[in-house]
Amino acid sequence: MQVSRRFLLLSALALPLAGCATTYSTAFDQGLSADLTQQWRVVDVQVLVPESLTVSEAPGLVPQADIVWREDDPRGDRRAQVGAILVAAVAEAAKGLHGKHPVILQLQVNRFHALTFEAETQLSDAGVHNIQFTLWALDPRTGAVIAGPTPILPDLPALSGQAMKAARARGETQKSQISAHVTATVAAWLGIGPDVRGSFTRLGD
Repeated sequence: MQVSRRFLLLSALALPLAGCATTYSTAFDQGLSADLTQQWRVVDVQVLVPESLTVSEAPGLVPQADIVWREDDPRGDRRAQVGAILVAAVAEAAKGLHGKHPVILQLQVNRFHALTFEAETQLSDAGVHNIQFTLWALDPRTGAVIAGPTPILPDLPALSGQAMKAARARGETQKSQISAHVTATVAAWLGIGPDVRGSFTRLGD
Protein backbone atom coordinates (compact mmCIF):
# COMPACT_ATOMS: atom_id res chain seq x y z
CA MET A 1 0.00 0.00 0.00
CA GLN A 2 1.32 3.44 -0.90
CA VAL A 3 0.82 5.94 1.90
CA SER A 4 1.17 9.65 1.18
CA ARG A 5 1.44 12.32 3.85
CA ARG A 6 -0.01 15.59 2.59
CA PHE A 7 -0.52 18.36 5.07
CA LEU A 8 -2.50 21.59 5.00
CA LEU A 9 -1.42 23.61 8.00
CA LEU A 10 -4.08 24.63 10.57
CA SER A 11 -4.90 26.04 14.16
CA ALA A 12 -7.23 25.74 17.33
CA LEU A 13 -7.70 25.82 21.16
CA ALA A 14 -8.03 23.45 24.09
CA LEU A 15 -9.93 23.25 27.35
CA PRO A 16 -8.12 23.41 30.71
CA LEU A 17 -8.02 20.42 33.04
CA ALA A 18 -11.32 20.61 34.86
CA GLY A 19 -11.83 20.10 38.56
CA CYS A 20 -14.37 17.36 37.91
CA ALA A 21 -14.46 14.36 35.65
CA THR A 22 -15.77 14.62 32.10
CA THR A 23 -17.34 11.99 29.85
CA TYR A 24 -15.31 11.07 26.75
CA SER A 25 -16.09 8.66 23.93
CA THR A 26 -14.72 6.32 21.36
CA ALA A 27 -17.42 6.97 18.82
CA PHE A 28 -18.67 7.30 15.27
CA ASP A 29 -22.30 7.59 14.19
CA GLN A 30 -22.51 4.69 11.78
CA GLY A 31 -20.00 2.15 10.56
CA LEU A 32 -19.70 0.74 7.06
CA SER A 33 -20.86 -2.66 5.92
CA ALA A 34 -18.20 -5.32 5.54
CA ASP A 35 -20.01 -6.37 2.35
CA LEU A 36 -19.04 -2.98 0.94
CA THR A 37 -15.55 -2.50 2.33
CA GLN A 38 -14.36 -6.04 1.55
CA GLN A 39 -14.63 -4.97 -2.09
CA TRP A 40 -12.12 -2.18 -1.45
CA ARG A 41 -8.35 -2.06 -1.81
CA VAL A 42 -6.95 1.03 -0.10
CA VAL A 43 -4.22 2.45 -2.33
CA ASP A 44 -3.53 5.66 -0.44
CA VAL A 45 -4.14 7.35 2.89
CA GLN A 46 -4.05 11.14 2.94
CA VAL A 47 -4.26 13.60 5.81
CA LEU A 48 -5.31 17.23 6.00
CA VAL A 49 -4.38 19.37 9.01
CA PRO A 50 -6.34 22.66 8.88
CA GLU A 51 -4.52 25.93 9.44
CA SER A 52 -6.95 26.92 12.20
CA LEU A 53 -5.51 24.39 14.68
CA THR A 54 -3.10 25.81 17.24
CA VAL A 55 -0.02 23.99 18.52
CA SER A 56 1.47 24.33 22.00
CA GLU A 57 4.94 23.54 23.30
CA ALA A 58 4.11 25.05 26.70
CA PRO A 59 4.91 22.98 29.79
CA GLY A 60 2.19 22.16 32.28
CA LEU A 61 -0.68 19.77 32.75
CA VAL A 62 -3.02 21.02 30.00
CA PRO A 63 -1.60 23.52 27.48
CA GLN A 64 -4.21 25.60 25.67
CA ALA A 65 -4.08 24.17 22.14
CA ASP A 66 -5.72 21.57 19.94
CA ILE A 67 -2.43 19.93 19.04
CA VAL A 68 -0.33 18.83 21.99
CA TRP A 69 2.25 16.21 21.16
CA ARG A 70 5.73 15.56 22.62
CA GLU A 71 7.05 12.13 23.53
CA ASP A 72 10.04 10.94 21.43
CA ASP A 73 9.39 13.18 18.42
CA PRO A 74 11.79 16.15 18.28
CA ARG A 75 10.44 19.67 18.50
CA GLY A 76 9.41 20.66 15.00
CA ASP A 77 6.34 20.44 12.80
CA ARG A 78 3.85 18.96 15.26
CA ARG A 79 1.09 19.07 12.62
CA ALA A 80 3.17 16.81 10.39
CA GLN A 81 4.02 14.52 13.30
CA VAL A 82 0.44 13.93 14.45
CA GLY A 83 -0.68 13.62 10.84
CA ALA A 84 1.91 10.89 10.28
CA ILE A 85 0.73 9.01 13.39
CA LEU A 86 -2.87 9.01 12.16
CA VAL A 87 -1.96 8.10 8.58
CA ALA A 88 0.00 5.07 9.79
CA ALA A 89 -2.82 3.99 12.14
CA VAL A 90 -5.51 4.30 9.45
CA ALA A 91 -3.33 2.44 6.93
CA GLU A 92 -2.85 -0.36 9.46
CA ALA A 93 -6.62 -0.58 9.98
CA ALA A 94 -7.18 -0.97 6.22
CA LYS A 95 -4.63 -3.77 5.73
CA GLY A 96 -7.40 -6.37 5.86
CA LEU A 97 -9.06 -5.03 2.72
CA HIS A 98 -8.01 -6.89 -0.44
CA GLY A 99 -10.85 -6.20 -2.86
CA LYS A 100 -10.75 -5.19 -6.50
CA HIS A 101 -11.91 -1.59 -6.18
CA PRO A 102 -9.15 0.95 -5.40
CA VAL A 103 -10.04 3.47 -2.72
CA ILE A 104 -8.33 6.45 -1.12
CA LEU A 105 -8.98 7.09 2.57
CA GLN A 106 -8.68 10.75 3.48
CA LEU A 107 -8.88 12.23 6.95
CA GLN A 108 -8.91 15.69 8.43
CA VAL A 109 -7.43 16.22 11.87
CA ASN A 110 -9.67 18.23 14.19
CA ARG A 111 -7.86 17.68 17.48
CA PHE A 112 -4.87 15.72 18.78
CA HIS A 113 -4.32 16.47 22.46
CA ALA A 114 -2.05 13.93 24.13
CA LEU A 115 -0.53 14.16 27.60
CA THR A 116 2.46 16.37 28.30
CA PHE A 117 5.42 14.92 30.19
CA GLU A 118 4.30 16.91 33.24
CA ALA A 119 0.81 15.42 33.09
CA GLU A 120 2.10 11.90 32.54
CA THR A 121 4.42 12.01 35.54
CA GLN A 122 2.39 14.16 37.96
CA LEU A 123 -1.11 12.76 37.45
CA SER A 124 -2.38 9.42 38.70
CA ASP A 125 -5.43 7.68 37.24
CA ALA A 126 -6.20 10.82 35.26
CA GLY A 127 -5.65 12.24 31.81
CA VAL A 128 -7.12 11.62 28.38
CA HIS A 129 -5.69 11.36 24.89
CA ASN A 130 -8.38 13.48 23.21
CA ILE A 131 -8.35 12.89 19.44
CA GLN A 132 -10.87 13.89 16.80
CA PHE A 133 -10.77 13.53 13.04
CA THR A 134 -13.12 13.22 10.09
CA LEU A 135 -12.70 10.28 7.72
CA TRP A 136 -14.05 9.59 4.24
CA ALA A 137 -13.34 7.34 1.24
CA LEU A 138 -12.72 8.58 -2.30
CA ASP A 139 -12.77 7.03 -5.75
CA PRO A 140 -9.18 7.65 -6.95
CA ARG A 141 -10.28 7.92 -10.60
CA THR A 142 -13.00 10.54 -10.15
CA GLY A 143 -12.35 12.00 -6.70
CA ALA A 144 -15.97 11.32 -5.77
CA VAL A 145 -16.75 10.61 -2.11
CA ILE A 146 -18.00 7.04 -1.81
CA ALA A 147 -18.29 6.86 2.00
CA GLY A 148 -18.41 9.46 4.74
CA PRO A 149 -17.44 12.02 5.76
CA THR A 150 -17.72 10.53 9.25
CA PRO A 151 -16.51 12.20 12.48
CA ILE A 152 -14.33 9.73 14.38
CA LEU A 153 -13.70 10.18 18.12
CA PRO A 154 -11.08 7.71 19.35
CA ASP A 155 -10.72 9.16 22.85
CA LEU A 156 -8.51 7.03 25.06
CA PRO A 157 -7.93 7.05 28.83
CA ALA A 158 -4.28 8.02 29.16
CA LEU A 159 -2.05 6.11 31.51
CA SER A 160 -0.24 8.32 33.99
CA GLY A 161 1.91 8.05 37.07
CA GLN A 162 2.99 4.55 38.04
CA ALA A 163 0.66 2.93 35.49
CA MET A 164 2.44 4.64 32.59
CA LYS A 165 5.83 4.00 34.14
CA ALA A 166 4.99 0.28 34.16
CA ALA A 167 3.68 0.48 30.60
CA ARG A 168 6.92 2.07 29.40
CA ALA A 169 8.84 -0.72 31.11
CA ARG A 170 6.81 -3.14 28.94
CA GLY A 171 7.85 -1.21 25.84
CA GLU A 172 4.65 0.78 25.42
CA THR A 173 4.58 4.50 24.63
CA GLN A 174 1.91 7.14 24.21
CA LYS A 175 2.38 6.76 20.45
CA SER A 176 1.93 2.99 20.47
CA GLN A 177 -1.15 3.19 22.69
CA ILE A 178 -2.79 5.96 20.65
CA SER A 179 -1.92 4.26 17.36
CA ALA A 180 -3.37 0.92 18.44
CA HIS A 181 -6.61 2.54 19.59
CA VAL A 182 -7.02 4.60 16.41
CA THR A 183 -6.37 1.48 14.33
CA ALA A 184 -9.01 -0.49 16.25
CA THR A 185 -11.53 2.37 15.96
CA VAL A 186 -11.05 2.76 12.19
CA ALA A 187 -11.19 -1.01 11.65
CA ALA A 188 -14.54 -0.97 13.46
CA TRP A 189 -15.77 1.87 11.20
CA LEU A 190 -14.67 -0.16 8.17
CA GLY A 191 -16.69 -3.12 9.44
CA ILE A 192 -13.67 -5.42 9.66
CA GLY A 193 -12.98 -5.27 13.40
CA PRO A 194 -14.83 -5.49 16.72
CA ASP A 195 -17.02 -2.56 17.69
CA VAL A 196 -14.88 -0.68 20.20
CA ARG A 197 -17.27 2.23 20.73
CA GLY A 198 -18.05 3.28 24.28
CA SER A 199 -17.72 6.10 26.78
CA PHE A 200 -15.76 6.68 29.95
CA THR A 201 -15.61 9.32 32.66
CA ARG A 202 -12.25 10.67 33.64
CA LEU A 203 -10.42 13.79 34.76
CA GLY A 204 -8.94 14.98 31.47
CA ASP A 205 -8.32 17.98 29.26
